[in-house]
Amino acid sequence: MTIGLPAEDIDTIIYEYAGFIPALVGSIAVSLIASDRLARFLAVGRTVAAATLMSLGIILSATLTPSREALQQSALGSRTCDLSRIVPALGDLGWLNDASLNVLLFLPLGLSLGVLPGSRPKTVLIVSAVGLPFAIEAIQLVVPALDRKCQSGDVVDNVTGLALGLAAGIAAGRLFDVRDSRRPG
Repeated sequence: MTIGLPAEDIDTIIYEYAGFIPALVGSIAVSLIASDRLARFLAVGRTVAAATLMSLGIILSATLTPSREALQQSALGSRTCDLSRIVPALGDLGWLNDASLNVLLFLPLGLSLGVLPGSRPKTVLIVSAVGLPFAIEAIQLVVPALDRKCQSGDVVDNVTGLALGLAAGIAAGRLFDVRDSRRPG
């Protein structure tokens, strides 16, 4: 029994969004370079900082790289937003599909933010993370050259993934100390 997308669909997605892999590699490199600075700022270990940055990089790579068709043509997109779904598609989460992939996309970011020790920067990062799906869909709406679809359902799914990740991260944060052992407190 297989659950999920057939390999042909994954290949099609990777082909259609050819910029995803280079953007992903770039975001991983930036994450590794910048993680030490973020770790010091948040007073956590470098691994948690790198995971947070990589999660953000994966999200941006997956949502803001233009389609192959957009790269070959100019000014595509409809400049409309599908507002037909404003509740989580919980019944769809057992399968790999658009809704579940959007939930999965934000789970790691929520998890990495959830394990952070309580602080003002953590609060700012969580509020920013909640605003991120709205910003992404707005960018997809106003930048037709990306040839992406603005959908309220994506926002709902992204926030659902973020909330689930935060809950898991908060629980894990209570079990494991992620603070930087080199800093007091």
